[in-house]
Amino acid sequence: MCFRIYVSGRQVFSNRNMGMDINRDAVKAAIKAKVIELAKRFDADASTLSDDDIIPATGFLDSSAILELVVWYESTFDLSLTQEEINIDNLGSVNAMTEFLVARKVDAVRC
Repeated sequence: MCFRIYVSGRQVFSNRNMGMDINRDAVKAAIKAKVIELAKRFDADASTLSDDDIIPATGFLDSSAILELVVWYESTFDLSLTQEEINIDNLGSVNAMTEFLVARKVDAVRC
């Protein structure tokens, strides 16, 4: 079975031929765009967020917005996270979220 995941019209993942095609730049852009969108609700400008910034430490998002980001991440990238996986190491920054996604999708294809 072949499937693709699109975010804002850009393909970010494909399992074509059971190989892994993950567009890391598109994933990072989608995550950063979501953080910026959520921050705007609090009149914060998160456009300066770097890929390595620890999102909760930036102050751009409150706890409810961080939860919304996690729910969006699960839904958008078709992941089901366990309680143990929801931590700073896996989801703390744009880079961490991207690398966690890549690792999970690679593991899923191998199963």
